[in-house]
Formats: sequence, structure tokens, C-alpha cells
Amino acid sequence: MMTFQRARSEEQRAVRRQAILATAAAMLTEMPVAELSLNELSRRVCLAKSNVLRYFESREAVLLELLDVALREWLEDFDQALTAAIDPDLPPAGRADQLAAVIATSLTAHPVLCDLVSAQAAVLERNVSPRIAAEYKHAALANVAVLVRLLRRHLPELDDQAMFRFAGAAVMVTGAIWSHSQPSAAMLAAYEADPSLAAMRLDFTAMIRETLEVLFSGLLARS
Repeated sequence: MMTFQRARSEEQRAVRRQAILATAAAMLTEMPVAELSLNELSRRVCLAKSNVLRYFESREAVLLELLDVALREWLEDFDQALTAAIDPDLPPAGRADQLAAVIATSLTAHPVLCDLVSAQAAVLERNVSPRIAAEYKHAALANVAVLVRLLRRHLPELDDQAMFRFAGAAVMVTGAIWSHSQPSAAMLAAYEADPSLAAMRLDFTAMIRETLEVLFSGLLARS
């Protein structure tokens, strides 16, 4: 269990902030975003809630920073997965389908990222100051620029503007599909009891791959 005295230097404050972030990140491996409370985070990091708020203005500010970290970690893994997965000799449509498959598989391996993305607009962006909101959006733009560069390396037929549109749509559909592919206990019971409802249960990997294939196809046709 961590115990802290009051941070008196910038270095100590940085250590404290990192401890809060690390604790929140660990909690997200145990529970969904919706269940992570500031009270429980404060308890686990051995600080009063008021002291946690000295470092982050709200629970949502903590989670937005974790979303940025999770996205950067995913981009690193995605970059490593691309080289071996994309056949440069395929026509554009074939490479686009391969890209969609790699994105879907790699996102599936990062469930915390998907959960944070699914909560971004409706929850995480609702209880932060304009300063925190701007900082997050600048970081998000930088991450999107990295994604665009990685995608265009393997699909140069789409220009930066088209890839930026793809990246924005991919983020939105990831959040939506993740939410709908994580059914409640009641929904799972309904699916088990009535086989005719099986088509309503979404497989995240398959659905995100198919949706991204369609996005790529439309952008290539327009180009």
C-alpha cells in the first residue's frame, strides 16, 4: 500500500500524479470506466479525495489523460503489427482490407482503450475545464496525425485529408461498436434463452473490421 506525505517540490508532485494515473490504469484492468469512482481511486492511492483533486481537477481529467496514454501505446503496437501484415503487392482495395483487419485485431487486444473511447464524448469530456479539454484535443490531434502517417505508408492512394476523415470515423465507430458488443448480464441471459436473438449479439472484432472495410472502400471510390 502506498503512503504519501505532502508533495513539496515539482518532482514530488510529478511522482504523485504518476502514482494516481498508474492506480487508475490498474483499476481499469479490473472494472469498466463507468465503475471507476474518485472515492475508490483515492482510497487505493491512499490520499483524501480532496488531495487527489489537487493533481487532477476531476475523475474525468484522470481518465482523459489515461485515454491519451492508451492511444499512444496502441499506436506503437499498431505500427509494429503493420509491416508483417500488409502485402505491398496487393491492389489498394486488398491493402485496405488488410489494414482494417490489423486495426480490428489490435483494438481487440486493447480493451481498456476501447472502453475509454466509448465513454469519451458522453462522459469523459463533460466534467473538465476548457484548459483540460484543449490540452486533450491537442494531444488527440497529434495522435491522429501519427495514425494518418502510419495508414498512408501502406495506402498512399488516400491523401492526408481522406485519411483524417477515416481516422475520425474509426474512433467514433470503435466507441459505438464497443458499447454494443459488451452486453449486460440481462442481455446475455436473453441471448442464451432465445436463440432467435443470436444475430443481435455483436462480435467486436468482426464488426469493427467490416465497418472499417466499408469506410476504406467508400474513400477509395471517392478518390
